[in-house]
Amino acid sequence: MDSATSDRAALQATADNGLKIVVVGGFGVGKTTMVRSVSEIRPLNTEETMTRAGEAVDHLDGVQSKTSTTVAFDFGRITLDARSVLYLFGAPGQERFWFLWDRLFSGTLGAVVLVDTRRLADSWYAIDRLEHHGTPFIVACNDFGGPLHSEQQIREALDLSPDVPLVECDARDRSSSKYVLITLVEHLHALSVARAKTADAALAGSPAPAAAKTPEPTL
Repeated sequence: MDSATSDRAALQATADNGLKIVVVGGFGVGKTTMVRSVSEIRPLNTEETMTRAGEAVDHLDGVQSKTSTTVAFDFGRITLDARSVLYLFGAPGQERFWFLWDRLFSGTLGAVVLVDTRRLADSWYAIDRLEHHGTPFIVACNDFGGPLHSEQQIREALDLSPDVPLVECDARDRSSSKYVLITLVEHLHALSVARAKTADAALAGSPAPAAAKTPEPTL
């Protein structure tokens, strides 16, 4: 039995809980690379060769050496336990494919905004759309060897709320990408706990329902 067959045999065909996470960000920030590095299956990708036909619409500042691009989405899978599976979607980064993002965000538990600190402005749209949808997210700075920025500088440039986690990563490295996903899951758990406490506090502080009045007897 070859390794590919044994890998397929080790994966369950179905799962009780399918959890969806999306990786978004600007063009060429490493979304496909992150999905590829962390997926336990051979990831589905829709990369196509870039041609001269796209020169008039694609913004290649800072990524002039890039020769391919995602035209739909990347897809990977991670088994969490015997009943739960994480489905990982990488969104296309080029502006002409942004119309796909709203569909990808549907049913998403949370998102990773992957950024290149040399081109922070390219991440504004991703953050704006996630906030518009009310989708929780974290920000991961991919290591491209660019100029160093302090955490405060990055937060100010991206106008990040203090409660949004900000981490550094190397999308090529499996353990680094796993750390990013673990950070997101921990963030989602913390938000869930906070919402539950708020709901409990609201219930505890709500006035008791008024007792029903006994109708006066009539003669």
